[in-house]
Order: sequence, then C-alpha cells, then structure tokens
Amino acid sequence: MSKALDGVRILDFTHVQSGPTCTQLLAWFGADCIKVERPGTGDVTRSQLRDVPGADSLYFTMLNHNKRSITLDAKNPQGKEVLEGLVKACDVLVENFGPGVLDRMGFTWERLQELNPRLIYASVKGFGPGPYEDCKVYENVAQCTGGAASTTGFLDGPPLVTGAQIGDSGTGLHLALGIVTALFQRTTTGKGQRVLASMQDGVLNLCRVKLRDQQRLKAGPLQEYSQYGQGIAFGEATPRAGNDSGGGQPGWIIKCKGYETDPNAYIYFITQAPVWDKICKVIGKEEWITDPDFAKPDARLPRLKLIFDTIEQWTMTKTKFEAMDILNEFDIPCGPILSMKEIAEEPSLRATGTVVEVDHPKRGKYLSVGNPIKLSDSPTDVTRSPLLGEHTEEILRDVLRYDDAKVAAIKASGATGGAKPAAAE
Repeated sequence: MSKALDGVRILDFTHVQSGPTCTQLLAWFGADCIKVERPGTGDVTRSQLRDVPGADSLYFTMLNHNKRSITLDAKNPQGKEVLEGLVKACDVLVENFGPGVLDRMGFTWERLQELNPRLIYASVKGFGPGPYEDCKVYENVAQCTGGAASTTGFLDGPPLVTGAQIGDSGTGLHLALGIVTALFQRTTTGKGQRVLASMQDGVLNLCRVKLRDQQRLKAGPLQEYSQYGQGIAFGEATPRAGNDSGGGQPGWIIKCKGYETDPNAYIYFITQAPVWDKICKVIGKEEWITDPDFAKPDARLPRLKLIFDTIEQWTMTKTKFEAMDILNEFDIPCGPILSMKEIAEEPSLRATGTVVEVDHPKRGKYLSVGNPIKLSDSPTDVTRSPLLGEHTEEILRDVLRYDDAKVAAIKASGATGGAKPAAAE
C-alpha cells in the first residue's frame, strides 16, 4: 500500500527537537527525509543524555525515525555543490537553525528560489517578526513567552512549565501542517513558498482558552475557576488555575486508594451537568440531586471545593482503575493519572502503534512513540533512526545520480567527513 507522502522529498537541516519532530512526522507518512549532518558529530542530540556508551541517545533515536543521514561540510566547495544539488532535487527544505544561519551559508530564500522555484522553505523560529525575532529560544522559554507558564500551576505558587513539550514538539507539529498545506497549494500554483512556525506562536495557539479567559475577565469573575468559590479576588490577568478543567464542565484531580505511597494514584473527575444525578448516586449523596445549593450547575460553582472533597472521600476507597470502571458504567467523564511506566506497558497502545518497539544495531531494542495520526489507507511503519552518515553514498548515487568517480572525488575532498588527502610536496 502506498504512503500518503510517497514521492515527496525532504531536505532536513533540523536538529534537537522542534524541527526533527516535524520531519519525522512527514517521514512517517512516506516522505523521503534526507537528514543533513555535520561530519564527525552530527545532530547534537546524538550524544546528549546518552544512556548506552557508543550508541546514539534515546533523545536522537526517538526523533529521527524513518530518515536517511548524509554528512556534509557546507564550507567545502564540493559539499556546497552537493547541497545545491539536493536543493534542486527536493520538494521541501526544513530548518530550525538560529536566525540567519542558513543565509550565512549562502542559502538565502532568493538563492533557494533560483535553484528550485518549486521548493518549500520551512522554518521553526523562536519568535516571529518583532522585538525578539533574533533571540534564541528553548522549550521552557517558549512556554513562558507563549502564555503557558503564567497560567499553569496553583494560584499560591510560581508559574510552572509543563512536562509536555508544547514548545518544541508542538511547534514541529504546527510546521508539518504548514508544509503539507503549502505542498497542496503548489499543485495549483506550481510555486514554492516560505513557511514559518514560531515557538511563541505555537504555544499561544495551544493556550487559546486562556486568551479567551483574559477577555472574559472584563465581564467579571471567571465562575468556573475554583478560586471563585473560595472568595479569592481575580486580578487583571488570567490566573493560574491548578487542576481546573478550563472548560464549562468543572473538573479536578482527586486522590484514589494508595495515594500515600503511589504518587500517581489519582484520577481526573469531571462533574458534567447531564450526569450530575448519577454522580450523586455513585458517591452516596442523593440528597444533592434536589438540594437547591447543588441541583443546578450555577448553584454548584461556589461550592466546587466541597463537591470535589466529597467525591474524593469516595475515590479514596477505590484504586484509580476501580473508580474508572465504576464511573464509566454511568458515562461519568474521568481518567486515571497514568505514569510513564504504565503507558509504556499498556498493551492497547502497542496494538495501535502509538507506542512502538524499535531495534537498533548499536543500542538494541527500545521504546518510542509512534505516529499519533492514523490514516486508514496510509499505515505507518516506524523504522530505526539512521547512523551518522549511514546513507551518504546512497544519496549521492540515487538522488543526485553521481557515478562512482564523482562519489570518490567528493569523499576525497573531505566534503563528507574525514581529512583531505595530504597535499603533494
């Protein structure tokens, strides 16, 4: 069965996380992704957080599946010639260098258009145009400047960053959508274009409900926030809301049996209005069904802490999975707090390819995330990440159509790594 992006060729100048997330997703969908790396060292994450001596780190392997690796020195004339050939042969160039790096290599947008007018040039940057556009950005910086940190955590504590990589991986996902959109438009225009996804913009897009709440503050207190029921005044900005659901149906994380020794013995519980009667029956508070202080959603808002404290007295008598089974019988929205260990061992996630086991020639078997997007007619096969420069000669031959003599000359020049031959005396 063919893949959705069969025939699309990606020139991958990305490194670390945001860019590789994007290009890996495209590779999962069938694109031929050619990762260009520096001879000798390659992507810096190959050696970061290394857990197996002499093998690429999990940081690298989990972000670079289904790709081919070529090593090139762009400062070498032969290396630059190869890169120009690859620009002509590819549909998309993706990069997440610091501002201006590709320009200084001689690959400005204007030069790229000369080489290949159909090329789509896609970039991840920290910020879009504005006062910070030349600044470097990392994951947590993006979370802070995109509005996530200021709205995460508890009201009486400092801003917090989330463990989900919404700045890096989140922006990579945004960029992938921009690329396939540009590819689609090219089918009618015949022209390439620039695609930009900034990390600040990507995080803000994922925080849109908090921007919604910022505007709602003008009309008065945000009643679905638990601080409203505790009589705590609202300030001028969207506050941190702890574990509040952030939507129209109040929710909270509450303890389950075993929480004293298990840091993840918790469940998320949503007091959805249509099943309020069922909630009351399950927790043994049937009198709340008709009590005017609890019967209607608006009446419950000032009493959310009491409600969740009462529900917690019931959940503390059940494990999170026992509580989940009971609540699901009554269509009460809930979800256990799953640890990474529990997720790694969950059979259903293996069965759907959401978690995959991959075999690597130097590190052996390891677990990774699989493609989170499922297409009925384009199944994803997750193949291992490439060794540094593993496909250099293969790419020179099958993409650029170089013969053996040309490949040998390029290798001898040092353009793909290794020292140049000593000059004749």
